[in-house]
Amino acid sequence: MDFGFTTAAYVVAAVLFILSLGGLSGQESAKRAVWYGIAGMALAVVATLIGPGSGLWLLSAILIAGGGIIGWYVAKKVEMTEMPQLVAAMHSLVGLAAVFVGYNAHITMARITGGAEPSGVFGDLVAHKSPVELGILSVELFLGVFIGAVTFTGSVIAYGKLAGKVSSKAEKLPGGHALNIAAAAISVLCLVWYMSTGGTFPLILMTLAALFIGYHLIMGIGGADMPVVVSMLNSYSGWAAAAIGFSLSNDLLIVVGALVGSSGAILSYIMCKAMNRSFISVILGGFGGTAGPAMEVEGEQKPIDVDGVAQALDEADSIIIVPGYGMAVAQAQQNVAELTRKLRAKGKEVRFAIHPVAGRLPGHMNVLLAEAKVPYDIVLEMDEINDDFPDTDVVIVIGSNDIVNPAAQEDPNSPIAGMPVLEVWKAKQVFVSKRGQGTGYSGIENPLFYKDNTRMYYGDAKSSIGDLLAKID
Repeated sequence: MDFGFTTAAYVVAAVLFILSLGGLSGQESAKRAVWYGIAGMALAVVATLIGPGSGLWLLSAILIAGGGIIGWYVAKKVEMTEMPQLVAAMHSLVGLAAVFVGYNAHITMARITGGAEPSGVFGDLVAHKSPVELGILSVELFLGVFIGAVTFTGSVIAYGKLAGKVSSKAEKLPGGHALNIAAAAISVLCLVWYMSTGGTFPLILMTLAALFIGYHLIMGIGGADMPVVVSMLNSYSGWAAAAIGFSLSNDLLIVVGALVGSSGAILSYIMCKAMNRSFISVILGGFGGTAGPAMEVEGEQKPIDVDGVAQALDEADSIIIVPGYGMAVAQAQQNVAELTRKLRAKGKEVRFAIHPVAGRLPGHMNVLLAEAKVPYDIVLEMDEINDDFPDTDVVIVIGSNDIVNPAAQEDPNSPIAGMPVLEVWKAKQVFVSKRGQGTGYSGIENPLFYKDNTRMYYGDAKSSIGDLLAKID
């Protein structure tokens, strides 16, 4: 096969990736978009395996098949509740791959500039580059290793926080941001050193500094910001892939990396804007601290039984359901969808209110509701539905905490002060389906649970909603 076929295949694959990314913006087109992405990746892999210089295609095919089997097994085993940490784990592998490819490129360059015969496509590329081009290539592989190392340790820590293996609190080592700045300065000095000597030691020293930056940055970001962190790490992995694409002179890798990097960065920015947070502040671990002591919550949480909730729903005309991570944990989306169908069959208006950072992954709640076949047209974003709460008879909150917390508006010292939230407390009645009286993932107390129009419907969400279904004719 010649370069013409490979280039043409890469162009078609790039178009499919763009269509895939565009289709993911809507629930109706998301499934079709996933197939575009699958087709594009399959085409790219085949074109690469049978293209010029692919002498190890059989070994590559075996490794790809092995990876595919592992991926299939993991995807079948992992529950939707574990999807955020799975995504974080996948990002760590992308970062690690970027580091390995960068080191391989460095070793190849060192061998050829030392007089060894070039081998393989990359070796031939290096052998025909001018000193200026080799300098540019050195910067590219250096950046690829740096971004990849930051992505690797950052994603590992994000996985630990999402999986509950690492504290979700924002934690920094003594020295705080000064340590990150020092590590970044060391990395810059290593770049100058590396460009001067081409030695391995400055590359290793930079890698260690980058690994520390990834670890310390994400450790300094609290659990409430984990959806933003996952999106940000997605962006990092894309830029790492793009940098390595330049090193390998692979146009498709550059395009795909740029698509992933830019879309992840844009999504992170949109989410920060939705949370009324500075993007830079969140990324640098600035969110989570308070200016003073938080307001104390007075009163007590008032429970209600299934009969009380059923009666209120029977008398209500308008109902809004607010799903959160607790619904995902309990796998209650099917029961919630059935409850919705029963209530709508009785002529009641039922809608869903989705906060931009509900769950622990962007779009987490939308995917769960789509899986349960909840109609798309009654699933509304926060900006579309927030003004309707004062005219709503009943709000059912299922496993949400921070996104319905009035402290964001009432307590200037709260860690979530200023964050736009779903103003559910303005409805006539609020029922909160919750396992117990504890705080949410971020550990922030919620005054909503103590308000006069709020009742706590305790228990596992799947069982609680199931009991409620039996009471509604």
